[in-house]
Order: sequence, then C-alpha cells, then structure tokens
Amino acid sequence: MEIGTNIPPGCPTVQVEDDRTGLSIETLKRAFLDNLFYIQGKFPAIATQNDYYMALAYTVRDRLFRRWINTAEAYTEHRARTVCYLSAEFLMGPHLGNNLINLGIYDLVKQAIEELGLDLDELLEQEEEPGLGNGGLGRLAACYLDSLATLEIPSIGYGIRYEFGIFDQDIRDGWQVEITDKWLRYGNPWEIPRPEWSAEVKLGGHTETFLDEHGHHRVRWAPYNVVRGVPYDTPILGYKTNTANTLRLWKAEAPESFDFEAFNSGDYLGAVHEKMVSENLSKVLYPNDNISQGRQLRLAQQIFFVSCSLQDMIRILQSQGLSLERFHEKYAIQLNDTHPAISVAELMRLLMDEHGMAWDKAWSITTQTFGYTNHTLLPEALERWPISLFGSLLPRHLEIIYEINSRFLDDVRIRFPDEADRLSRMSLIDESGERYVRMANLACVGSHAINGVAALHTELLKKDVLHDFYEMYPQKFNNKTNGVTPRRFMVLSNPRLTDLITRKIGGNWIKHLADLQKLEAYVDDPEFRGEWRQIKHAIKQDLATYIHKQYGIEIDPNSLFDIQAKRIHEYKRQHLNALYMVTLYNRIKANPHLEITPRTFLFGGKAAPGYYLAKLIIKLINSIAEVVNRDPDMHGKLKILFLKDYNVKFAQRIYPAADLSEQISTAGKEASGTGNMKFAMNGALTIGTLDGANVEIREEVGEENFFLFGLTAAEVYAMRAKGYDPISYYNSNAELKLAIDRIASGFFSHGDAKLFQPLVDNLMYQDQYFLFADYQSYVECQDRVSQAYQDQDNWTRMAILNSARMGKFSSDRAIQDYCDDIWKVAPVKIELEEYVQANITLK
Repeated sequence: MEIGTNIPPGCPTVQVEDDRTGLSIETLKRAFLDNLFYIQGKFPAIATQNDYYMALAYTVRDRLFRRWINTAEAYTEHRARTVCYLSAEFLMGPHLGNNLINLGIYDLVKQAIEELGLDLDELLEQEEEPGLGNGGLGRLAACYLDSLATLEIPSIGYGIRYEFGIFDQDIRDGWQVEITDKWLRYGNPWEIPRPEWSAEVKLGGHTETFLDEHGHHRVRWAPYNVVRGVPYDTPILGYKTNTANTLRLWKAEAPESFDFEAFNSGDYLGAVHEKMVSENLSKVLYPNDNISQGRQLRLAQQIFFVSCSLQDMIRILQSQGLSLERFHEKYAIQLNDTHPAISVAELMRLLMDEHGMAWDKAWSITTQTFGYTNHTLLPEALERWPISLFGSLLPRHLEIIYEINSRFLDDVRIRFPDEADRLSRMSLIDESGERYVRMANLACVGSHAINGVAALHTELLKKDVLHDFYEMYPQKFNNKTNGVTPRRFMVLSNPRLTDLITRKIGGNWIKHLADLQKLEAYVDDPEFRGEWRQIKHAIKQDLATYIHKQYGIEIDPNSLFDIQAKRIHEYKRQHLNALYMVTLYNRIKANPHLEITPRTFLFGGKAAPGYYLAKLIIKLINSIAEVVNRDPDMHGKLKILFLKDYNVKFAQRIYPAADLSEQISTAGKEASGTGNMKFAMNGALTIGTLDGANVEIREEVGEENFFLFGLTAAEVYAMRAKGYDPISYYNSNAELKLAIDRIASGFFSHGDAKLFQPLVDNLMYQDQYFLFADYQSYVECQDRVSQAYQDQDNWTRMAILNSARMGKFSSDRAIQDYCDDIWKVAPVKIELEEYVQANITLK
C-alpha cells in the first residue's frame, strides 16, 4: 500500500509490503520474527528449533490463507460442483516443504532463513509428520488432493483427525517395536478448528416407527450415545495456482465434556467418563481388530467420519441456497476403498429420516452421488461386519441395508432367474455361517461407478473378485490407474535431478509430466548421462552419510543400492528378497574369491502390530543382516540394513537414491502399487512381476528397461487350481534348499532353530504366495541385474528412459481421468485479489 497522500507530481511513492503476504526477503524475515515473538511468545535467546519451525510455518501459512479464503469465496459464489474424497486415511507427509514448493517461494525462504543465521533443512526436519495413514491408500489420497488443487478442481478431503497416527517404529534386537505417534504434542500450525460447524453422530440404541403429520410411516432412531464431531481444516495448495482446497478432518468429542453432578457427588472419574469414551473414536488410527472391542471401535470410526462429512455437505448445500434434491448435482463423492462404504446407508438415512424424503427419490440421489474405488484383490481385505455387532451399533443402518438388499435381490432374480448361488454371492448379507454385512457389495450396489486402480487389477476385479457385479452392472466398471505427485516425489525430494531436468527441457513438466519424454532427446548425449550419473552418486553419498550418522554403519555409494520399501506383508514378499540375500551369502561362503557386483540391500516398512509372520520377516531380515555385516568374507560385496520407521519423510530420502526398485509381489495380489512409480520417476530400474501397475510401467518404459521375472497372474491361478506343491521346488533346487536349511538350522539366529520355524513351515507346507515357485526366476533375474549394473553408462541410459517415460503415472493424469469419466466436474479459476489491509471491510 502507498504511504502518504497529496504527493507532489514527480515524487516517488514508497511500496511497503504487507507482512502477511509480502515475498521480499526483508518482509519474510520481518514476518518470521513477528511470528516468533507474537505467536510463539519467544525471543531468540530462549527459542528452540521447534519454535523457529513454528514461526516459519505460520509465516508460510499466512501466504497460503489469501489463496484459501479466495478459493472458498469463489466456490461459494459459483455454487461449484465439488468432489468429496472420503478416506479413512490421509498420509499427507510434512506440509512445510511441500507448501514452499507449491507457492514457488522455496529459494526465497531459504535465503531469508539463512540471512537470519538458521538452516532451512534443519527446520524442515523439525516438522512432526501426521501419520494418518497406513501406507499406499492414505498416500494416494494425499497425492490426489495435491492434484485436485493443482488442476483447480473444487474439492474437499474428508477423514479423521487421529490423535495418534500409525505407530513410530523402533527396531530392538531385530524385532519391530511400536511406539505411540504423538504427532500433535507440539501443536499443528497448519490446521484451523471450526467448532461452529460441528456435527452430531448417533450410536447404538433402537429404532421406533411413527406416523408423521402427513400420515406417512417414518422411523425415529433413539440412540444410546451421541458423539460430537469437530472439523479441523487444513489448506491444500495446488502447484503455482491460486487454488487452495480443504482437507477437513473430524475430531470426536462428547456433547457434554464434564458432569458436574457426578463430580459433586465424589465420582471424579464418572465426571469425565463420557468425554473419554467419545474421544476414543478419533484417538488412534486403526485399532487392533483382533478383539471385538477393536472391531466395534473401527466400525464406530467409520460411521463417525462418514456421518459428519455427509451432514457437512448438506450444511454447505443449504448455505448456498440449493435444495436437497440437487445433492447429486452439487457433489461427486468418491469412496476410497470399503472403509467409507457405510456412506450409502447413512446418506439414505439422512435424506429419509432427517429430511423426510421418499425412498425412491433418496435412492436415486444416493446412487448418482457415489463412486467406489476398490483397492484390493485380497478377499480378507473386503470388509464385512458381524450382524450382531453391526445391529447393536447401527440399528437404523441395518434396517436400511436389509431394505436395499431386498430390492436389489429382486433385480438380480429378474436379470438372472433361477440362480440361487448367484443370489447368495451377491447378497449384501453373507448367510454362510455367522451372518455378516458385506461392505464391498453395499458399495457396488450404491455407486454409479466402480473402478480398479491398475489395468490388471480392474480386469481381475471383473473376472474374479467382483465378477457377479460386473455381469450385473458392466457399465459401472472402469479403470483408473493410480498416479503420484511429482511435486513432492521429484521436485521436493530430488532437487538436484529436478534442476538438471528443468535446465534441459524447462519447468512445464512439473505440471505436465508427459513432458519428461523430451529427455529422450538427451539419452545418447554422453555429457548429459555423465551429469545424471554424478547426481545419482551424490544422492547416494548423502544417504550413506545419513545412515552412518544414524546407525553407525558404513555403506559404499559405489555399490548397487537395492531397495525394498513398503508395508511388510507376505504377498509383498520381502522374504523372497531375503532368500536371495541368503543365496548370495551362501555363494560367497562357498567361494570367498567370487567376483560379484557389490550390493547394499536396504529395507523399510512397518508390519501391522497383530501380524506375527510379517513381524517375523522383519526379524529375519535383521538377523541375516547381523551375520552378513559381521562376516569379513562379505566385506566390499554385501551389506544389509533395515531402516526403521518408514514414513513419507523417510521415503523422500530413499526414492532418489535407489538404483534398483524391488516390486516383487505375487502376480495378481497387488492392486497397483505407487512406490513403483516414485522409484522409477527418480531413475531407479525395477525388478518385478507382472503385477499391479508394474504391467503398465513396463509397457511405458520398454521391456528392455525393466527386469521381469516370475509367474503371471493367470499362471498363479492355474497352479493353485491344479494343486501347488512347494516341497517339490525345495527338493529339486539345491540353492533354494541350502538357503531354507540354513535359516531353519538357526545359523542366522544364534543357534535358535525354532525362531524362524513358523516362517519356514509356512513356506514348506503352504507358500500361498508362491515364493518357491518364483525363486529360481527371481535369482536368475537378479543375476541379470548384477551383470547390467557393471555397464554404468548403459545403466544410466536405462535410468534416464525410466524417468522420461513415466508421464502416465502422474496423479494429475489420474485425477483428470476421474474428472472426465466419473465425477463430471470442471475446474474453477481462482483470481487472487491483492490484499490491501486498508480495504478490508465487512460486507
């Protein structure tokens, strides 16, 4: 704003930037110090690194808020059609670095912070990562929010504000140990509580029928308990756009937090009992559902965030003067897997019981509103709830589901007469033994679109898991291959490679990833390949330095960095990798002078707390590492390390450093995978099966630039049908037999032959994920990898082509596909009005 009035002609005016929005170095420094003083209440002599981080976060947040408020204003004014992304998980990762990238002020802020004598990297490390997700599902949701904002699509992400996210992982004596994730202990500068938009959620109790004033039969739910959901909003900024959408997470509270009558009578615990019980709903991500209380809490979490979210949508609709009959025109709701599938019954309940709508009209609106993304081919991951549990917690929803099922099965009978087996398979109620509500079936019936997340996955859904629904509703099914955001997983994670690419082809690729194809023009340029190789080596050296500092272990940046980082699960087959490590060890022990390509095996990932075999796999990897790293015969040849506490921040460090990306799941088990995309974008070569998105990655990068092994999904199906005998592979393969025998003997467990017996027995007598069947193919493929790595120039050429051909796997492409094919939503351009403090008034 201009200082002074009646300035004589010819005299210069002075522009003074507002401290909340200005971007000059001096303004940024001043704003930072103001926030340290006025918000943190600290002066430099007593400020901690966390105080400095918080002051910087508030400084950046101020610059976000202009865009956020302008975006909300524009959406309200336009009554914009809005995508609502319902997900039980949002694994957002740290916000500060990403917001600096998307605002385009990373270098400016870095300079300002350095001039104040601080280190930006150290402040970035201070941020507690919100661990509000388990793995790929939550990280995909986060990538999609980034792309929705970048593509200027009106959207809201809805989820739960878990007080404690996924556990922090420590490794003690080789075993995983879970530690509480206290991500909120120092506060969260990115969120804004909105208690005035709270919603109430009913639980338990019973239902009553009555006649309304028009003589219509209605149902009233008399709940046993009511929980209040308070929304906490976080701005999600697009890359170099003015759009900032909202992530709205719900915190559970009791409507009355304190019972004075109980307190005054001396019942001090009873005075806060309701508060404690209610707050449990948003206390922790995914309680252990091996016990009935855990299952009930998990179902309660699902109805809690779904009901709050749907009530919030109705509030917004009505505040914009739109009728409830237009709900499906205003909103496109996407169900991120089966966790939010209860939405179908809850929207019906709200429309009928709370707003008096007739069944047929409510059902028409509901089925036009929802889209359902399936994320799994594992039958056990398709959620189902015992009728006894479901009915006791959600009596009204069970009635609605029975009615949906009755009408649906009538339609099935007409379409497929005299097929009793089909009726039992498609029913929303599983009647075989203990009765269950099938949530995937509910999602299929209540949605107008059903999609898988990779071409192979969608075909397998149609052929197997959801085959009956495909035959009933072929028009509903479509594929939407997953994607990841290059902003976080290239620009932020790999600034040196980003700089090299941008110098060669410009910066447009960051929003239009297909532009990476232009790198192919440089693939035969020796100078470019040399620069690429130097950058990769420097990144590997940085990781080696970090590992030495954190673990006291030295690794050789000249060795092949072979990395498998993902959730620990039998179908992801970290133990197949372990068998190969033991095989290499055995070969070297048999011939200490054997010439091999030096390798560093790096692992990362968490096992579910109740999943014993997955935790035993972690112990096995660490036990092998202990022996290998101590054995002088392995010096300069093999090194193994399990890196603890895998999360988004961790991933940003390792994706750029990988030479080889392990994507070795059993074919037909991985829905898509997204780690495979992040590794390849950063120039890692993939060793993998034809599973999930591996199939499409190989098609894009070229089969000559992908290390393929193993059975196909069709071959796995056929082998299982014929009868698979793992012991026959054990008996006929000398290297496999030696590897298994050495593990079973206690060689890697200080002589304890019983330690790994459950894992060995599982492989010998079941091997449901076909490790033995794929072992020889995997070993031979790994030998090809070793051979290829020796030709560094050609390896670099293959790495460049992997990056250059990854354009398809941007989350921007995926979101555009959803917008065009499922959501039918258009972008809304946000104009950024100049913030002038003197002009701010109440309209």
